[in-house]
Amino acid sequence: MNNVKSAERVLDLLELLSMNQRPMRFNEIAVSLGYPKSSLHGLLATLVNRSYVVRDDGDRYALVDSFRDGFNWIGGFEAVLRRHAIPIMTAARDASGETVFLSIRDANHDARLVHKVVSRQPIRYDSGNEALPGYASVMGRVLLAYASPEEVDAYFERTELRRFTDKTLTEESAIRLVLEDIRQRGYGIIEEEYTIGGCGIAAPVRDRAGRVVAVLDIATVTQRYELRKSEMLACVLAAATELSAKLGYAPDTNIGAKK
Repeated sequence: MNNVKSAERVLDLLELLSMNQRPMRFNEIAVSLGYPKSSLHGLLATLVNRSYVVRDDGDRYALVDSFRDGFNWIGGFEAVLRRHAIPIMTAARDASGETVFLSIRDANHDARLVHKVVSRQPIRYDSGNEALPGYASVMGRVLLAYASPEEVDAYFERTELRRFTDKTLTEESAIRLVLEDIRQRGYGIIEEEYTIGGCGIAAPVRDRAGRVVAVLDIATVTQRYELRKSEMLACVLAAATELSAKLGYAPDTNIGAKK
């Protein structure tokens, strides 16, 4: 059976990028695969637009990190979210010098990581792909804060509130007060409740209808957080506002949107 040339080239390209831990320049890819440059340009542009490959400012290409251990074949909203978020997150990382995370709700109302842009600092905050608890992580709290009252009640009924550090809040009443504070302020802060030595500031991302559909977080080590808290807050709020606008959110026409 004959292979379809265009499909074969896409798979060859994805496999090449998956084998390289560092981003590859266009000419490197062209030499490695031996494809005509005009054809390769089109393939790469399509993969970038569909959020399977990212392109940096140096015209280098890399496979999206979440695909390195196997493809989840995401599409629809999540692909659109990632495509709009990546340049905004990269700019926020460069402006703040810190790691930037993007998460959405999972079925349990915890936070599921969609993308991250890691700080270039030698000492930096990073995280794996595990779900982050809605009650004890800053991204989880922001997402939980904008869930419906019924969803929040159900979350606490089924969730064991265990400690991650000595500072973790485990009293439901105290956590509910934090969720209300997030709704009032429009952002969340966490200081060593989930990880000793780690702090973060997170802001909600809204869709066209004004619903909170994702959260952006700037995370850092405690020492730098204490020195640059206001700068980090301004940066994450600006990034969340920009990403919400990309998703079609217009505050003037969505006054009062809460969920």
